[in-house]
Amino acid sequence: MWPLRITKITRIGVTTAAPDQPPQWTLLDFVAEEDYVVPLAEQMAGALAPTGGWYVNYNTTTEAFVIFPGKIFRYPRGQAEGRHAAQSHGRSIGIPEPQLDWQD
Repeated sequence: MWPLRITKITRIGVTTAAPDQPPQWTLLDFVAEEDYVVPLAEQMAGALAPTGGWYVNYNTTTEAFVIFPGKIFRYPRGQAEGRHAAQSHGRSIGIPEPQLDWQD
């Protein structure tokens, strides 16, 4: 079991959903101990469905993590190169441009 604490659950309507994505999503905001950020990213990369254009993003105080099926991007928060590399990968697997807007 992962030591996560859910801080917020939000349901949103999505007007930019890809054809294989549902029009309503559930977003989970969470906190976890720093020791778990890498193992959590590895677990998520292995658990995300390879189709559907899904990813997970979260930040520590110093780093941004963007996790796709089988691929993890980890870069210093605010670093343009890391963000662009993750966005490029997202585009390559069919994630619509408006969904590549995570905060880091």
